[in-house]
Amino acid sequence: MGISKQSFHQYHNRLLLRLQQEAYLVRLIEDIRKDHPTMGCRDMYFKIAPSNLGRDAFEEFCYQNRFMIKRVKNFRRTTDSSGVIRFDNLTKDLELSAADQLWVSDITYFEVGDRFYYLTFVMDAFTKRILGHSASRRLFTEDTTLAALKMAIKTRKKDKLKGLIFHSDGGGQYYDNAFLELTEDFKIDNSMCKYAWENPFAERINGVIKNNYLKHWQIKTFSQLVQSVDRAVKLYNFDKPHKSLKRLTPVGFEKCIFETGKQSDGEKSATEKEAQMPGGNQPSGLKGNNPLVQISLWNKKKMKLNIAQKRSTLFRH
Repeated sequence: MGISKQSFHQYHNRLLLRLQQEAYLVRLIEDIRKDHPTMGCRDMYFKIAPSNLGRDAFEEFCYQNRFMIKRVKNFRRTTDSSGVIRFDNLTKDLELSAADQLWVSDITYFEVGDRFYYLTFVMDAFTKRILGHSASRRLFTEDTTLAALKMAIKTRKKDKLKGLIFHSDGGGQYYDNAFLELTEDFKIDNSMCKYAWENPFAERINGVIKNNYLKHWQIKTFSQLVQSVDRAVKLYNFDKPHKSLKRLTPVGFEKCIFETGKQSDGEKSATEKEAQMPGGNQPSGLKGNNPLVQISLWNKKKMKLNIAQKRSTLFRH
């Protein structure tokens, strides 16, 4: 057939090597899916970083091996904030450029057997890190928002958080006297939304923890729910890469911020100041491979590309 024995054996050896690599890759993906049941194929690619496959080939490999995930939308409404006392929405036209600039929070439910329990999360909107959380049997303030906020404050280890905006919906747990006393003690500014879409970060984190983690685990008791929420938050913070953070984890992204320029209570890091500088000027010492600078430039480049595409479409029509 015009093929030498040497060529055939070389081809056969390459085929065996590829099959071995693919078998190992399947095991890696299965292990990741045990912890992250709905992690997308692209996120898994950046997490595994296989040397023998590019991004598109990896996604095709996932498709061939049935690792693709079908998204299920939930249109149920869980919050009715009509007729409540509310604070002004301080997030309108707010440009995020630093950690501890905006914390967001919301309360959601999770059904175990025939009973509903309640989950509360507090997340830094800039770094995407869940700073505090709570799983409770009751909707009382001390079991939900107060417990989650105390954990978030303990995570940050700061005596004051002056300038921080705490954004939530109009639930009574967010304007309870005990909760407001705590925010006042730490100089935190309260902010509230009227509609769910005015608090998108909190709504999203509720869905991520419930739909991407908890629903895929066998949770039968409240104690198991508490343990599972702790596990899900840890995996989300320390192990899940985020596209908006250029595939860094929230904790990894915060290390880039706090280690590059040591940030104190009233002082922003050098990298955070760079993000606020007009014209995208970079101070000396931050050029090159600084992750936060790369993310800032990447977002600006992506925005310019989207604008250019829209203009091109407009001119064509």
